[in-house]
Amino acid sequence: MSPGGSHSAAAAPPGAAPPRSILEDVVGYWELRRIPYNLALVAVAIFAVARTWPHFRPAFVWGSVPPLAVLATLANLCYCAAYFAEALVPDPPSRAVWRRKRWILWVVGTLFAMVFELYWILDEISPAVGEFR
Repeated sequence: MSPGGSHSAAAAPPGAAPPRSILEDVVGYWELRRIPYNLALVAVAIFAVARTWPHFRPAFVWGSVPPLAVLATLANLCYCAAYFAEALVPDPPSRAVWRRKRWILWVVGTLFAMVFELYWILDEISPAVGEFR
């Protein structure tokens, strides 16, 4: 207990945001953008399947749902890499600059995920669709 009668955590440096507000900022920023990230990936999948529809028709069976769920989970685990980037920016002056520029990481990461997904669909999944026939 401090002399004033309240509990006191380790003092943060002057001007530093307390860890809880940093965590709220990080989660608030990235989790709100997880929805558009997932919608972008869904749009890529719809585009790829629609462009090659007769080819993918045999893959639309219940047995395709578990592998699709695993791939969606992996895509969302990859999204969590942004939290590691946030952990690399601990000091307040750098944090202020980072907060203004982190949208760039979101855009580049989302575009990378979209390109990687399109590659995966066309090069890895599409040839396996023949196994459903």
